[in-house]
Amino acid sequence: MKKYWSERIQNLVPYTPGEQPKDRVFIKLNTNENPYPPSPKVMQAIGAVEDSALRLYPDPEATALRQAIAEYHGLKPEQVFCGNGSDEVLGLCFYAFFFPGKKVVFPDITYSFYPVYTELFGLDYEQIPLNEDFTLPVEKFLGGNGGAVICNPNAPTGRTLPLSEIRRILHANPDAVVLVDEAYADFGAQSAVELINEYPNLIVVCTMSKSRSLAGMRIGYALGSAELIAGVNCVKNSFNSYPLDRLALAAGEAAIRDVEYFERTRTMVMHTRERTAQRLRAMGFFVHDSNANFLFITHPDKTGEQLQQGLRERGVLVRWFNKPRISQYLRVSIGTDAEMDAMCAACEDILKG
Repeated sequence: MKKYWSERIQNLVPYTPGEQPKDRVFIKLNTNENPYPPSPKVMQAIGAVEDSALRLYPDPEATALRQAIAEYHGLKPEQVFCGNGSDEVLGLCFYAFFFPGKKVVFPDITYSFYPVYTELFGLDYEQIPLNEDFTLPVEKFLGGNGGAVICNPNAPTGRTLPLSEIRRILHANPDAVVLVDEAYADFGAQSAVELINEYPNLIVVCTMSKSRSLAGMRIGYALGSAELIAGVNCVKNSFNSYPLDRLALAAGEAAIRDVEYFERTRTMVMHTRERTAQRLRAMGFFVHDSNANFLFITHPDKTGEQLQQGLRERGVLVRWFNKPRISQYLRVSIGTDAEMDAMCAACEDILKG
């Protein structure tokens, strides 16, 4: 079966995305998608793209989108890189800044794409065990490595590292890149973007899939010094010069500029998250504090697998990770109030059973 495969991928274990159901209609709380539609201005911008323009290649530099992102974050356009979703942006950053012989470090419980990238690119790495309460052991990230990757808030736990601790890690690694993945930061965490002009070794990766409801458009971006962004561009232009199509470029610019809609919908998600956490705790669940658009939960009377299967039977999809230390937990994306009420009712039914 693998006769013609490169040796580089013979033993590679690829990332497994969350289930995308095709057999029935579910309440879908398993892939951290936003329950609300994108800004109406996004749809207007997509509709305004001329049909005849689609025969032409898009802007390889994503000039207008980068300008909008730079203005939003208080940076310069040369400090912004845009790519096809934050997964691609992360992969390009791993290739640009980490290299064999210098060990890159990240937590043992975090976004599971990180070890996939390191294996794919032949990098040396170490997975640092989180503390028992799933907080980050910051001292083990303070120097002596070839780079560090921190998902903040972390996935799947939702735990957030204070900005003061990220500053400590940056200060202790002056000769190595520190990558902060802020896929979920818009839901309550303090962003590290404000440290970019202070630390030339910091790169922050963001996505429009979560807080701006554009998972279907695949728009991600990185923020950092002009030198770091030039490095990511070097890799991008050696791989795919046109990562974003014309529709995505228009959608991304409209989304980033509609700050009012962004603030309203992310606030709705955060309110629903806290409301749901309170209700789950009343049922006996242990719910980690979260600054993301999901909750990480466990119950003493049911295994993680029992809860996941029970919810699926009742029409609710959540994410269960059959991995050491977290196999008794579920990651539950935040939907609308009605969807979360239905999920909680299903949990009550399972616990009664």
